[in-house]
Amino acid sequence: MDSMRGQGGIQMLLTAEQEAQQIVSAARNVKMTRLRQAKEEAEMEVANYRSHLEAEYKKTLSETSGSSDSTEKRLEIETEEKIQRLKKAASEVSPDVIAMLMKHITTIKT
Repeated sequence: MDSMRGQGGIQMLLTAEQEAQQIVSAARNVKMTRLRQAKEEAEMEVANYRSHLEAEYKKTLSETSGSSDSTEKRLEIETEEKIQRLKKAASEVSPDVIAMLMKHITTIKT
């Protein structure tokens, strides 16, 4: 009878071990599934964040290039105004410079 109890006890232990293995296996499967889900969610968040940053970069780039065009036009206008002022100043001083040069060229030092 003792041998029957021993056999029954061993059988109960084997059954309990198999049930424990099934529980552990199911927990591992749940864990792996959740890890895959977390990884997919993280990849999706990264992709969304990357596209958001790219959109901001393109927006900033277009704004910058737009202001670059306006800056270029403003500089062209300012440059043209400076050129006109210099031409006007040169034309006003030109007769005096010519007279001074002619005086120095035609004067003979003895």
